[in-house]
Amino acid sequence: MDRLLTADEIAERLGVNTQWVWAQARAGRIPHVQLGRYRRFRESAIEAWLCDLESKSASITTSTPSATRRTV
Repeated sequence: MDRLLTADEIAERLGVNTQWVWAQARAGRIPHVQLGRYRRFRESAIEAWLCDLESKSASITTSTPSATRRTV
């Protein structure tokens, strides 16, 4: 089993505010485990989530159709 991280640890790793991590977890946008009143973040799930975000953003920037460009 891999390590469960706190919101502070996730925020530090991502370079964001801890409140952003909490908001994303509450909105269901970042994978987390609810342990009673605590939320923890599985290291491997965060890594997979980041890879998924990265692949989605890469496909958006590379899939811009050239047909939308006008030729004069």
